[in-house]
Amino acid sequence: MTTITTYTKKPFDPLAPKAELLDIRDIAHALSMLCRANGHFPLFYSVAQHSLNCMKEAKARGMSERVQFACLLHDASEAYISDVTRPVKSALPEYKNIEKGLETVIYEKWLGGITAEEYAAMREIDDVLLYHEFLRFMGEKLWENEPKLYSKPHFFFELFGGVEKEFTAAFSCLQTACEAEARENGAI
Repeated sequence: MTTITTYTKKPFDPLAPKAELLDIRDIAHALSMLCRANGHFPLFYSVAQHSLNCMKEAKARGMSERVQFACLLHDASEAYISDVTRPVKSALPEYKNIEKGLETVIYEKWLGGITAEEYAAMREIDDVLLYHEFLRFMGEKLWENEPKLYSKPHFFFELFGGVEKEFTAAFSCLQTACEAEARENGAI
């Protein structure tokens, strides 16, 4: 068997992802139930909360709605393949290939792809939030120079259902804004 059954009961093959089977309800639900740092933070803080905080950081930095949307979706692949800690992920080249394949399909479906500049901006914000999450939850500085945080992330436990609703609401707003921008630019 190569498929998983998603929250909305879809048979999804993470090794051969199909865009038509991606469902934001599955992504929002699963990410709201996945704990960051492999569960080692002193309280439950979800991947969905992290993604929302990344999106808010992009907005606070005045970045485009496309970059904000990319930040919201940057860990969406984890809804289908789970979260793997960075030290382990770096030793698993096949996992990274699977993750990249899912990311490509996700970004293609909802953003029509992502540029190298947008990807770099998203990665930088992901690292900034990672740094501040570890500082807040573990008292640990991941590297010597503290990156500037422009937003005020909420680093507390939040109820799963509320996080899931916030994630889907943010998705809907950004999807609408990005589609309007693409129509204005003649991309769709």
